[in-house]
Amino acid sequence: MFLSRSSNRLWSCSHLLKYTLRADPQASTRFFNSTPVLMAEPLKKKKRLDPMVIKQREERRKRKIEKQIRRLEKNARQLKPIDELEVPFTLIDEKKERTRPSVALSAEVLEERALLQKEWARYKGHQKLTYYQEIDRMVQAQTKALDELKLESEELYEAAIQPDAQILPFKSRVLVSTPPIENYESPDGEYVDVSKKWI
Repeated sequence: MFLSRSSNRLWSCSHLLKYTLRADPQASTRFFNSTPVLMAEPLKKKKRLDPMVIKQREERRKRKIEKQIRRLEKNARQLKPIDELEVPFTLIDEKKERTRPSVALSAEVLEERALLQKEWARYKGHQKLTYYQEIDRMVQAQTKALDELKLESEELYEAAIQPDAQILPFKSRVLVSTPPIENYESPDGEYVDVSKKWI
């Protein structure tokens, strides 16, 4: 009964379509529509879980995360070993042989060293003072010369105070890529592209 009714409908639709296609070729797209609702699947039934099972799963997940945190905190105190900073065991064994005995200095030697240190400090202080005085003299001479030049000619003064880029020529070449090393053996082996190419 149902099949015969649906087949009758289909026949009438195709009959109508035949006549409409002759009149309007674009009319075929107007008659047949499909909606997402017709193609939808029936919803799956949600499984009801026991609240105790859910609680146990949450606790298990929580314990796992806590364990990971404890492991990270335990390893956080350990410093990453650096091969260059590790002391060889031979040097550790020879530590007693290599250490020099502390020498007890006499009072005269200590006094002589203290006097030398004071004399050196005095010499360096005098050297610094003379250096600053020379700089001050140069700056004063320069400002006096510029003032005289400004009184003489404004254009020459403007030209004199312009910075000169040719005093300290600086050229910098930056390498954007390193040249390949000849006969280099890769630790991971050679890379061979075996992917298929479709043309």
